Amino acid sequence: METQASQILQFIRPSGIFSAVLVLAVTWLLGRILTHLTDRLAASFGRQRLLIRQTASLLRFGLYVLGVLVGLRLIFDVSSEVLAVVGGTIVVTVGLVLKDQAASILAGVTILIEKPFRVGDRVSFGGYYGDIRSIGLRSVRLVTLDDNEVTIPNSKFLSDPVASGNSGEFTMLVQQDFLIGFDQDVEKAKRLVEEALTSSCYFSLSKPWTVLVNQVVVDATVAVRLRAKAYVIDLSYEKQFESDVAQRVLDVFRSEEIRMPFHMTNI
Repeated sequence: METQASQILQFIRPSGIFSAVLVLAVTWLLGRILTHLTDRLAASFGRQRLLIRQTASLLRFGLYVLGVLVGLRLIFDVSSEVLAVVGGTIVVTVGLVLKDQAASILAGVTILIEKPFRVGDRVSFGGYYGDIRSIGLRSVRLVTLDDNEVTIPNSKFLSDPVASGNSGEFTMLVQQDFLIGFDQDVEKAKRLVEEALTSSCYFSLSKPWTVLVNQVVVDATVAVRLRAKAYVIDLSYEKQFESDVAQRVLDVFRSEEIRMPFHMTNI
């Protein structure tokens, strides 16, 4: 290892270190400026915010890669002779020292190419649920619905499953369950749930929707489950949609005397 390190050190240009640091600093600053502009544009053009964030993520990724390559070019004398002599040594050494970082960078490239999710998507991953804020060289930033920012190494997404709720679209399917007693008027209850869905201001008219009826057993009690499946007009209103529909259904069930399963009414 010492021999490999000494071989690499002899090809370092001390005069280029300051320039490389300056290039990396400018690259970082440009990345911050791009992030700031992206946030402002996304706030100003709401309907285009997903496209804006996705484009900015690609630009930022490319900017960082370019900055790192230029920095390395300034530090190392990468003539053809150098590449022939120590190219393999550099690859092996860097691979051993920075294998985790290299894996995350390669994973980031894979994410951008295969697109299991995109910037702006609402995803579930590793017990977290929220919006993808950015896809960087080493990690993905996810902002949960309670406004906590979670940083996840890119490599994690290559081995663990991730679920995207909207796949790059604004609309997203929202599913809600309502339980009623087995002896209640199921047809009436279903109609009331349908009315609650379609009367919500967050309901998307352009997407299919339905209310499914199933018999279920809850704590040894037979009940009827009304499963409402509808799209919200914008994924940012997911929880408002759920709350609005739930409130409407609970109010109308109470006024129409549609009762929950017996064991639940006695809790």
